[in-house]
Amino acid sequence: MIFAAGLGSRLKPFTDTMPKALVPVAGKPLLWHVVQRIKPLGVDRLVINVHHFATQIKDYIDENSGFGINVVISDESAELLETGGGLKKVLRLLDGDDAPLLLHNVDILGNADLDHLYRGVDDADVALLVSQRQTTRYLLFNEEMRLVGWQNIATGEVRSPYPNLVVENMHKLAFSGIHCVHPRIAKLMDQWPERFPIMDFYLHHAADLKIKGLTQSGLNILDVGKLDTIAKAEEQLKLLSF
Repeated sequence: MIFAAGLGSRLKPFTDTMPKALVPVAGKPLLWHVVQRIKPLGVDRLVINVHHFATQIKDYIDENSGFGINVVISDESAELLETGGGLKKVLRLLDGDDAPLLLHNVDILGNADLDHLYRGVDDADVALLVSQRQTTRYLLFNEEMRLVGWQNIATGEVRSPYPNLVVENMHKLAFSGIHCVHPRIAKLMDQWPERFPIMDFYLHHAADLKIKGLTQSGLNILDVGKLDTIAKAEEQLKLLSF
């Protein structure tokens, strides 16, 4: 699943007239770049959620014959559901399919080993691709690399289902925007509203689910979420093998 429904406010003025998914990087839309990374996995179905300028994304997919993949549109035109609500809707849509679901933000480019991440849910409910990059918000993992909490180092806020968590003893890693889930988590999602962030769900259920972090040697992730990152992404694309 590609999360492509966001408003892309940080990419204005591009997103005043187009969805974030179609913002060009090196002459191709962000959506195109992400699809090219996913296709080699041999996926038999690709779900793309849409909201902001939804028709433009649908038309682009049609013009490209669905990229040669069975593309399913999860239409959020009526209401933007955020990442958690978007996933909840898709898990309902795929009811009865017990194959793991790879989740990829449309504004994330890089050299992630998606096949390795996909296999990460062989022994877990959720696998999160994480890295040691500088940020103000970190996911916290124990020695077994199970998610136990979250910390905002700028404000000092800590969120965790474990009241006696010793933050200093945890691994602090940044989320990449790429993760994989097993459909069995849908039962817990049924208890949640229609709209919510997926990270709120992960943190709330960190003690109920096996949510593990996966790292990758040499990982290079590009978050193309702001105007000043587009030029950097185009330079990096010349260096990375996509």
